[in-house]
Amino acid sequence: MTTTEKRSRIDARSLISAEFRATLVSNMRDKFPGLTEEKADRGVGQMLAFLAACAYSDRPLSPSPLVDDFWHTFLLHTEEYDNFCAEKFGRKLHHKPGYLDPEEHGGGKVLRARTVDAITLAGYEIDMEFWPELDLAPCSQCHANCSDSPNHP
Repeated sequence: MTTTEKRSRIDARSLISAEFRATLVSNMRDKFPGLTEEKADRGVGQMLAFLAACAYSDRPLSPSPLVDDFWHTFLLHTEEYDNFCAEKFGRKLHHKPGYLDPEEHGGGKVLRARTVDAITLAGYEIDMEFWPELDLAPCSQCHANCSDSPNHP
C-alpha cells in the first residue's frame, strides 16, 4: 500500500520580519487607501513568493500588475531589499521592466501562468486574487457579449 503525504505550502510572508512586513503593508495602504490591511498583508506574501520563484527560475517570470506594485514598494526600501536578496538568494533580483517577445516567451497570460506554476513548484502558497489575469480568456472577437462587444448593452 502506498500513501502520499500532502506537503504544506510555505507562507512567503515568513521570509521577512513581521515589523518590516507591517512597514510594507502600511506603505501600500498609503498608496492605495482602499486596500485593507488583510489584503495588503496577503499581497506582501504574493510579492515575496514571486521573488523567491524568480530567484530559482531559468525562464522569465512576470508579476501581475498588483504584485508589481508591491515589488515597487519593497524596492523603495533599497537597503532592506538588497539585504533581503543577498540573504535569501545570494544575489540581487533586478527589476527589469520591458517587453518580452510573445513569440519567444508567450504573451502576458502565458508568462503569468508560468509564474504561478513556478511559485507553486517552489513550494509557496498562491492567492489567486493577486493573479486575476489567469481567469481572463484571450479575446477571440467572437462578440459573445464581452464589454467591448457590439452585442454588449
